[in-house]
Amino acid sequence: MIRAVVFDLDGVLADTERLQCAAYQTVLRELDVDVDIEEYRRQWIATGFGPEYACRTYRLPIGPDELRARKAAVYVDLLRRGVQAIPGAPGAVARLRATHRIGLATNTVRAETRMILGQLGLTPYFDALVTREDYAAPKPAPDAYLAAARALGVAPAECAVVEDTTRGVRAAVAAGMKAIAAPNELTFDNDFTGASRRIEHLDELTPALLAAL
Repeated sequence: MIRAVVFDLDGVLADTERLQCAAYQTVLRELDVDVDIEEYRRQWIATGFGPEYACRTYRLPIGPDELRARKAAVYVDLLRRGVQAIPGAPGAVARLRATHRIGLATNTVRAETRMILGQLGLTPYFDALVTREDYAAPKPAPDAYLAAARALGVAPAECAVVEDTTRGVRAAVAAGMKAIAAPNELTFDNDFTGASRRIEHLDELTPALLAAL
């Protein structure tokens, strides 16, 4: 029986990936590197190790951690200008909040997560927020989702996860949870092997769907 739903943040609830891409593009241009959205979605979104890829491929004079730090400053400025919800996200969270415990597990750091959820007006709906500071290994490792189950006070097998990427689905499955793939226009061709269900819009995310998993 599914008692809790754990959402990913970027690309599932918040339309932030293009902002992330723009921030990396700004920093990389300063290093004479141009990365388009196609390269970004394949090397950053799909793998989670975009900075490592960029430093290796373009032989950057800085390391991945420094690249992330420079990007973070630009990204926060973009977030302050406003972020949009993924279509159907507010309704899905509110709808499931009436019947299930609701959690968030993200590779995004706490300050950025709180800013995004605050702008979207979603903070009050969550029983637990797990951000990058709260676990050891990032997705596709299961750490984030196992931490979310503990924070929600439920067993992993009682959780359903909503994810938009290969690595997110793999993390959920590795944690022993049911994965629901909810791809967007940047992740539509990801490999969602292992997902219990694929949906094309968050309006499909209902208590009845969860009961059928």
